Amino acid sequence: MSMPLTIRAEEMAGADRLTRVIDALAEVFADLSAGRTSSPPRTIVQHGPQRELLAGTAVWERRGVGSVKITTLTPDNPDRGLPLIHGVVVLTDLATGRVTALLEGAELTAVRTGAVAGLATRLCAPADAEDLAVVGAGVQARALVRAVSAVRPIRSVRVYSRTPGRTERFAQWVRDTAGTPVRVTVCDTAKEAVADAAVVCTTTSTDDSEPLVAADWVAPGAHVNVIGGTHENAIEVDPALLGDAFVVVEERSAAREEAGEVRAALAAGLIDVTDLHELGTLTSGPALRDDARTSVFRSVGLAIEDTATASALYEVVTAGG
Repeated sequence: MSMPLTIRAEEMAGADRLTRVIDALAEVFADLSAGRTSSPPRTIVQHGPQRELLAGTAVWERRGVGSVKITTLTPDNPDRGLPLIHGVVVLTDLATGRVTALLEGAELTAVRTGAVAGLATRLCAPADAEDLAVVGAGVQARALVRAVSAVRPIRSVRVYSRTPGRTERFAQWVRDTAGTPVRVTVCDTAKEAVADAAVVCTTTSTDDSEPLVAADWVAPGAHVNVIGGTHENAIEVDPALLGDAFVVVEERSAAREEAGEVRAALAAGLIDVTDLHELGTLTSGPALRDDARTSVFRSVGLAIEDTATASALYEVVTAGG
C-alpha cells in the first residue's frame, strides 16, 4: 500500500499555487450555493480561555475528494514565539477511500484564509485598487497581502497592529517579498492605516466586542475583508459599516452563527438576512455590486474550503507544477 504524500508548508508557496487555490474556491463556493455540496459544522472544544481544539470535515463531490482537518487555536502562542495555529489536514480519495495526502495544517489554513479573501477581493474590489490597509501583523495578515496582491495591482501597503516589533517585521517582510515595487508604511493608529485605502483587511485575534475600525474611517467604495476575531461575538469592524455596504459571506447560516459583525448588525436591525450575499452566487452569476458602493466580506472559515484548498495543492504538487 502506498503511503500518503506529505505536503509541507514550503510546498504551498508561490503565486501560481495561490491562484490555483483561488480558482478552486470559486468552484466550490458555486457548488455550495447551488446545493451541489455542503460544509458540515466544525466540532469545537474549548479548553481554557479562548483555547480551542477544532475538527472539520467535508467532501467535494465534483473533485472526488474529502478532507479532515484538526487544528488548535492558542491566542497567547505568539507571545511565546509559537504559531497561533497548529494542525494537519488529511486528504482522501472518495472513490477508493484511500488517504492520498497529509498537509501541514497551519500553512494550509493561512493559504486558504488568504485565498478566500483574495476571491472576495477579485469579485468585489475596484479593478484598479492599488492601496491596501492591513490591521494586524501576524501569519494571516501575510496571507492576505499575498492573496490581495495576486488579484489587484497593489502599490501601497499601510499596516497597523498593537505590537510594534511585530509590525516592523511584517512591514519589512512586505518590502522583501513584493514582486513589484510597493510603498510600505507603518502607521501609529488603525485610522491612519485605513483612511482612503481601496482595500482594507482586518486580521487580528481580538476577543473584544468593541470594534477596531470605525465605520466612517472606511472610504466610500472601498472593499473590506474581515477575517479575525477569536469567537462568535468578537468584532473587528464597526457593524454600522454593514448597514450601507454590500455584505458578502461564505454561507448565510455560518455567518449568522459565527460572524460577530453580522450577528451584531442583524441584532441591531442594520441589515436583514437577505442582505447577506454568498460568495457562490457572485462566482456563478452576474456582478451585483458597483464600484461606488462599499463592500464588506466577513469570513468565518468553512470545512469545505480546506477540502478545496487541499485538493488544489495536491493536484499541483503531484503534477510537478
